[in-house]
Amino acid sequence: QLQLVESGGGFVQPGGSLRLSCAASGFTSDSYAIGWFRQAPGKEREGLLCISSTGSPNYKDSVKGRFTISRDNAKNTVYLQMNSLKPEDTAVYYCAADYGGTYYCATALDIYDDWGQGTQVTVSS
Repeated sequence: QLQLVESGGGFVQPGGSLRLSCAASGFTSDSYAIGWFRQAPGKEREGLLCISSTGSPNYKDSVKGRFTISRDNAKNTVYLQMNSLKPEDTAVYYCAADYGGTYYCATALDIYDDWGQGTQVTVSS
């Protein structure tokens, strides 16, 4: 079972950037996909993008061109680079692991096995 810890959230003005990190521990293999999700107040949690264990990304249309996912298997860390942030990006951001995501990943919530505790991102002027 993986332990996932998100970091890098904070307060940013519209148009700004943030880079979130998802550090994984407790697993001897890197054969898992990592997905990034967010949940805004009063809304359901939504999947944004993911990256397979082999480094293949999959983006929801809503974040293409603004968000980028990458992974450093040597550091057991996955990054979410967020640019051109908007107030509607305000949410708690979560990462999660899918042990079936070797060559391909998906952003459906129900396929993910372990979740981090989340990090708050607030975009406001």
